Amino acid sequence: MNKLLVLLPLALALAACGREPATPAGELPDAQAPQPTTAKAAAPDPQLLGRYHWQLDQATDAGGQRVQALFVDPQRPLQLDFGDGRVAVSNTCNRMSGGYALDGSRLRVERLVSTEMACEPPLMALDQAVAQRLQAPLELATETAGDAPTLTLTAADGTVLAFHGVATAATRYGGEGQTVFLEVAAQSPPCQQPLVSGKPCLSVREVHYDEHGLRSGEPGPWQNFHETIEGYRHEPGVRNVLRVKRYAVKDPPADGAAQAYVLDMVVEAENTAR
Repeated sequence: MNKLLVLLPLALALAACGREPATPAGELPDAQAPQPTTAKAAAPDPQLLGRYHWQLDQATDAGGQRVQALFVDPQRPLQLDFGDGRVAVSNTCNRMSGGYALDGSRLRVERLVSTEMACEPPLMALDQAVAQRLQAPLELATETAGDAPTLTLTAADGTVLAFHGVATAATRYGGEGQTVFLEVAAQSPPCQQPLVSGKPCLSVREVHYDEHGLRSGEPGPWQNFHETIEGYRHEPGVRNVLRVKRYAVKDPPADGAAQAYVLDMVVEAENTAR
């Protein structure tokens, strides 16, 4: 018997950052020398927060010791995403989110809500460590110099969390994109395009849902899907319904795709082999 797993309620799926130097010999004494001016730190740019995924690089306590509880899987660093007045936490055991307010450089995060999955002890401890640190008042600083922007959160107890920014798909493609739902068949037929002929292609059709999260209308025809879906890895024998963002690619190369697809979430997963 086929086993159908609905990963998230579909209705929810649709609804949906001084000491002065001594004067060297031969120079004017302090009383006559021009006095240095102290530059005022600029307030963080709220728009910058929403243009990047913020992935944790370093976390130290007041004594400079690494906060090991925040580092569980090097391949999936703790990530913060800011948008629509909320901050989302991912690459933890449970997905967490909460409202936030930025007053100058002071960040305040409301009580986080989360899913209720059980995981291995290190991941459960990660959830607790994140919630404890994010829900304390934090000083937020951003820096845009260098290859990637950085974000630093500093707590009153001396804890410092340092993140680097990874551009979101909307930032990379210059727009919010279009939300579409794609059903991906369990098996992958051979591709038909000359450049990829013979290689497996996803078999995909577009499906539609109403405002209540129920399927509506007729699905589109099954087609070989020659593009990739960023963030999605197909497992043979598993049928999926995906919510994806579709972006127009500006000035695509002659042999490149005119559209890009980025996984937003997996709505359904069915193992057809069971």
